[in-house]
Amino acid sequence: MSRFDSITRALRHRNYGIYTAGNAVSLIGTWMQRIAVGWLTWKLTESGAWLGAVAFADLFPSVFIGPIGGAVADRISRLKVIAVSQSLAALQSVALFVLTWTDVITIEILFALVLVNGIVMGFNQPSRLALVPSLVPRAELSTAVAINAIIFNLARFLGPALAGLLIVWLGVASAFAANALTFIAFLLALAKIRLPADEVRHQAAGRSIFGDVGEGVRYVARHPGIGPLLLLSLAVSVGVRPFVELLPGFAAEVFGRGADGLAMLSSTIGIGAIVSGIWLAQRPETRGLGRFTLLAFGFVTVSILGFVATDVFWLGLAAVALAGVAMVMSGVGTQTLIQLTVEPDMRGRVMSLYGIIFRGGPAAGALVIGALSELFGLRWPTAGAALLTLAVWAWIWRRRRQDIFAMEAGEAPPAR
Repeated sequence: MSRFDSITRALRHRNYGIYTAGNAVSLIGTWMQRIAVGWLTWKLTESGAWLGAVAFADLFPSVFIGPIGGAVADRISRLKVIAVSQSLAALQSVALFVLTWTDVITIEILFALVLVNGIVMGFNQPSRLALVPSLVPRAELSTAVAINAIIFNLARFLGPALAGLLIVWLGVASAFAANALTFIAFLLALAKIRLPADEVRHQAAGRSIFGDVGEGVRYVARHPGIGPLLLLSLAVSVGVRPFVELLPGFAAEVFGRGADGLAMLSSTIGIGAIVSGIWLAQRPETRGLGRFTLLAFGFVTVSILGFVATDVFWLGLAAVALAGVAMVMSGVGTQTLIQLTVEPDMRGRVMSLYGIIFRGGPAAGALVIGALSELFGLRWPTAGAALLTLAVWAWIWRRRRQDIFAMEAGEAPPAR
């Protein structure tokens, strides 16, 4: 039996296969635009503070919008939520293309458009995360989450590489145009997915949206496994993960490189992440997943300490490759453990909190580190944040690791 049978078996499920194909194309465009926005921000301002501010506008709105999106994901069709959100994001890409192509873009306009997209994606993400268990059987959930990570990081590799070529050959506006076109593939894929009636109907609207949000927060706070795991995810998202948003500054200021260097750094993260995702996807059993997940959180923190310790470009590439491996292992592990353990009628709300951390944490971290970089440069604030994160990781490893390990069986540990 091929060791990749678990991957092909998951992709043979019609709905998941269609979703994955459309999502892959769209994610390549997303990463093209992310690189283009970062590079355009740097060219307009040459400011680490503006890099942090734009990253904040892209990612932080999910802190406020995500919980509402999670409650909605537990009430109505998640497919419809995703389709509407993707249509609005496509319009934002068109606006970026037109304004940049006509050379009327300013940093303030760029910030505003990125903020709009951040609001849309904050609403969209809980439905995307909660949809996956509806597309594959429970036994193949871990593989499906890992495949999603592979696709995401293939896009992280291909998107920046293509964006770098387009920026050099045709200008930054062309990357925005390319992203707008990729939304077509995803919208067509969503239109072809057919879910059973009981999957389309979610929680009845018996309470207010904000009542649902509060219930989700209380559920996570009481859960002895999900709560600590999300706390560690928050620490890493705020203290370590912002290095991705600050890569344009590292490429130019620390390593003395241009758009090609930025594309290489971002793509190298993707290469490491792809390797990790493939290993996880062909490993269908969940035994040991809790330990792998916690160790990966520690490893990504150490990798970023290595990244900021050097100004040698090739050593920096090696460090971010290792960080890519650890980020995917920790992210896939966290999602899988939560999806295995969470009660079905709480899935959208709990995954919305994961989405808040995934998007909002790097935004807050990038804003603070970017502002501090105006005084101390990029390396010292990044290193300080990583050291604080390492302290949080050590506390959770010592005090709560057994509760997280217990999630591997797909059953919640006793509430405390």
